[in-house]
Amino acid sequence: MAVETSHPAPVWNDTSRPLATRVAALIEAMTLEEKTAQLYGVWVGASAQGDEVAPHQHDMEEAVDLEALMPTGLGQLTRPFGTAPVDPALGALSLQRTQARIVSANRFGIPALAHEECLAGFATWGATAFPVPLSWGATFDPETVRRMAAAIGRDMRSVGIHQGLAPVLDVVRDARWGRVEETIGEDPYLVATIGTAYVQGLESAGIIATLKHFVGYSASRAGRNLAPAAIGPRERADVLLPPFEMAVREGGARAVMHAYNDNDGVPAAADRQLLTGLLRDTWGFDGTVVADYFGVAFLKTLHGVAADWADAANTALAAGVDVELPSVKTFGEPLVRAVKDGRIPESLIDGALSRVLRQKAQLGMLDPDWDPVPAALRGTDPDDPDSLRGKVDLDPPANRELAREVAEKAVVLLSNDGVLPLTAPRRIALVGPNATEATAVLGCYSFPMHVGVQHPTVPVGIDLPTLHETLTAEFPDAAITVARGTGIDDGDLSGLDAAVEAARDADIVIAVLGDRAGLFGRGTSGEGCDAESLTLPGAQQQLLDALLDSGRPVVTVLLAGRPYALGRAVDESAAIVQSFFPGVEGTRAIAGVLSGRTNPSGRLPVSVPRSPGTQPTTYLGARLAQASDVSNIDPTPAFGFGHGLGYTTFTWSDLTTRTEETSTEGEFAIAFTLRNSGERTGTEVVQLYLHDPTASVVQPVQRLVGYSRVSLAPGETRRIDITVPADVASFTGRDGHRIVEPGELELRLASSSTAAHLTTTVTLTGPVRTVDETRRFHAVFVQQPLHQE
Repeated sequence: MAVETSHPAPVWNDTSRPLATRVAALIEAMTLEEKTAQLYGVWVGASAQGDEVAPHQHDMEEAVDLEALMPTGLGQLTRPFGTAPVDPALGALSLQRTQARIVSANRFGIPALAHEECLAGFATWGATAFPVPLSWGATFDPETVRRMAAAIGRDMRSVGIHQGLAPVLDVVRDARWGRVEETIGEDPYLVATIGTAYVQGLESAGIIATLKHFVGYSASRAGRNLAPAAIGPRERADVLLPPFEMAVREGGARAVMHAYNDNDGVPAAADRQLLTGLLRDTWGFDGTVVADYFGVAFLKTLHGVAADWADAANTALAAGVDVELPSVKTFGEPLVRAVKDGRIPESLIDGALSRVLRQKAQLGMLDPDWDPVPAALRGTDPDDPDSLRGKVDLDPPANRELAREVAEKAVVLLSNDGVLPLTAPRRIALVGPNATEATAVLGCYSFPMHVGVQHPTVPVGIDLPTLHETLTAEFPDAAITVARGTGIDDGDLSGLDAAVEAARDADIVIAVLGDRAGLFGRGTSGEGCDAESLTLPGAQQQLLDALLDSGRPVVTVLLAGRPYALGRAVDESAAIVQSFFPGVEGTRAIAGVLSGRTNPSGRLPVSVPRSPGTQPTTYLGARLAQASDVSNIDPTPAFGFGHGLGYTTFTWSDLTTRTEETSTEGEFAIAFTLRNSGERTGTEVVQLYLHDPTASVVQPVQRLVGYSRVSLAPGETRRIDITVPADVASFTGRDGHRIVEPGELELRLASSSTAAHLTTTVTLTGPVRTVDETRRFHAVFVQQPLHQE
């Protein structure tokens, strides 16, 4: 009689075993080639017919033979949805079939981790294009951003994506930098809190959030993309690093992407002190470090710190880079050969591999029942691809509602002489290059601007109403005359006379100006689209000045990726409305602000300069960075960080300081009363700034240490209690350690960095205290209702 024997599952597939045990057993069983295969990605494009993905040929890399790579396994698939337009359902089927092939082709049945861009929504055809990160910052609303990120993450996860390459946590240091639109703002606390909320939302949906760019990319000289950065250790510690630290500690981010730049001669991809010493050993980060695209190869080609491809791989691995993206260049054959030749220890590979496999195990990708079928395709027939077309909706009504909410909260009313909101205007002159441009609301990492522009015959895939269309719906009884005036950056003034004529025949002029997002010089904003100065692109300032001379009130509306100096318009426009690429619902949000349907509550995440040539500068300047009699350049902004108006008024009063003195380990308690003294419901953004009049090292004149959105009905009053831990006053001392010093501090309750309403002086006592990565980040705001008239 035959006796059946059961074969136990391999240790790495045994979910009852500790994760570390499973990973160690798998590493022990792998060949060198199988190990390195898990440490790189391959750039692919999903099939528009639902067939398997095909390698993407990029001009910076050689062709990849995907068929030859599969038997040893594959670490990642780069942007299967974000490389070319593809119906989402067929893209999901293409990825599903490819994953099944990858699993069957390698000895251990390990699938590839698929990643995508998600900087302003899931960057694929037909998906909701949300506002860009600079608009997230303008909301001063982490909770709304968290909900938005969760929605983006759910869409990505539903079609088989595991990792998202966002958020960007670079703090703006020079607004000429083309990637300002991708950042959250110029203040580290705002960037940290909004960015951490985005991470929490994405991770809650099961998507690995990737923090970028670690660190210093935004501090490049002259605002040039991929230029050297000149950052002192104190600026790096106190301005550039805090957002990453918070996103690791509080956000639970599972991936970090190294920056392209070098700092003081050390490329970020080669900086072991940064990627291992600080990130892992000090902050306790246990996720993966992935290369910014081509970043490992750049150690040889651009930085000149590696002699060959193997040297580049060795340098990056030794620093702490785990995964080469977007494709295999150095972590493949050159790395294998160097290990076999004894140039590189295999243990270096094992360290990175353990982190990569641990992450895959956490995603269930080493489980014996792992299924390549994504949620969106469960219950469908994979043998009938045509039946799937149009079945996956990545732009559903719930997404549009979230996009609308973020866009409305992000619109900033910079100035208003009373002309807004518009009440039943009869004749509107709608002038400017962005008045009838549907894509004017999109940033450079939205799919239509990033990839779609390369496929001009393919429909954009989402509903993008122009401002002309939304204003027509908002003011159905108004006669709207449209005049282009000039292009975004063509300098053409042939339409100037027609624009002025239209203005003179109107009751109100709405001038719609700003940017065109693009990549590497194809736009006026975006990656590689840096600006020589902050003058409006092309001839837009000449157009604006001509409209101001028309004798009619001009409302200046900006759809842009960065702040611009507006010349005469700062003082002469009847109103200025600033929007930073507000996404698919952006023109409706702007129309609602112009009509008064929406009471604007956005606040500036970056200062708006008065002069176009004052960069680099931010509101975080020390005393010597302010206007003075010894320089003819005045960096004072036209509108400061945190500024924004609404259609109601607020009264700040009754400040009490319950704790005027505490130790360097303690906390202060203050409270004040906020009342809506206007005639309509509105939102004030209460901002808390810290001024340290005497410190052992030079400090900014002020810096944001807390904020809270407070919505009040007319006559409604709230008591706002704020607890301020001494830790928020910490800074990097002369010896390089973060400290809290005794002495007087000034706490300013303000509606912007230039509008303090209530101020109190408090005192820290006791010895200088050294703080570490366990310090408290936040002041705590509690709103207590009082009464409503």
